Amino acid sequence: MAGFRRGTEKSETQSGCLTLSAYAADHIPEGFERAKFSSPFLDMAGPYYERQGDDCIIVATRINVGHINHIKVAHGGVLGTLADVALSYQVHRAEKPALPVATMNLNTNYLAAAKLDDWVEAYATIDRISKRTAYCSGRIVCGDTVLMTMCAVFAILRK
Repeated sequence: MAGFRRGTEKSETQSGCLTLSAYAADHIPEGFERAKFSSPFLDMAGPYYERQGDDCIIVATRINVGHINHIKVAHGGVLGTLADVALSYQVHRAEKPALPVATMNLNTNYLAAAKLDDWVEAYATIDRISKRTAYCSGRIVCGDTVLMTMCAVFAILRK
């Protein structure tokens, strides 16, 4: 949980729409690389970045204008998707070869809102893993602010 500040630098286009500031669009915290996973949906929901933490893979994104809802904060589905991605990715990468997984259950607790330009990071822990099932928990943060706690159950689709 690096000490990243909440994004506050915004600019407006001639139409008055908020866009990512040049700082936010170009500033990806050190150590993060564009995530290796992708799909058309995840490309639209992201972009996602990842880095190896001390005890987990950290998945992150910058809140952009497409993530913002009518009350000027990130839509709950943005954080919900990040929760599912981070938790499932932790299980997927738990073994070599990577495990194919499917979400069976996802519980989320929304604690605070993410705003435009915020850099949000998801931390996930595997609580228990067996041959066919994995249980994970985690949190999504912006700087020192916990935005969400989450837990999930995954089916491991071994052949």
